Amino acid sequence: MIGFLGEFEATLDPKGRFLLPAGIKKQLKEGENTQFVINRGFEKCLTLYPISAWAPIFENISKLNDFEPEVREFRRYFLNGAIGLELDSAGRLLVPKNLMDHAGLEKDIVLVSAVTKIEIWDKAIYQQFFDAISPEKFSSLAAQVMARPNN
Repeated sequence: MIGFLGEFEATLDPKGRFLLPAGIKKQLKEGENTQFVINRGFEKCLTLYPISAWAPIFENISKLNDFEPEVREFRRYFLNGAIGLELDSAGRLLVPKNLMDHAGLEKDIVLVSAVTKIEIWDKAIYQQFFDAISPEKFSSLAAQVMARPNN
């Protein structure tokens, strides 16, 4: 797998569950299509990590120096709300209420590829995000970001 591609719509049921779209399931590695970690995103969204994508991130965070105040602050914020999820027998994931509130998820959601993870947005918030960026601004941003050397 080169990473996730695509954008998929889904609907939260009254209990906060959604059916993982088939287009995402097809992109998961064989044998790891049932376990995930969900967490707050950097924007007003959630981030869904397949367990294989979460493991190296968690390992790196575990190695950070706990004696540095910035490390402790980052860990608290980044790991706050992170929880393991598993697909139920119907192929659904249950989003915890505190995470739904954080991202403003109501009913209609969009699952968006973000390389090795999936972002989960409320459909209306996601649309507002894109409506706020002009093609010219996106072009400028692309030139700026893509000109950076790879680290």
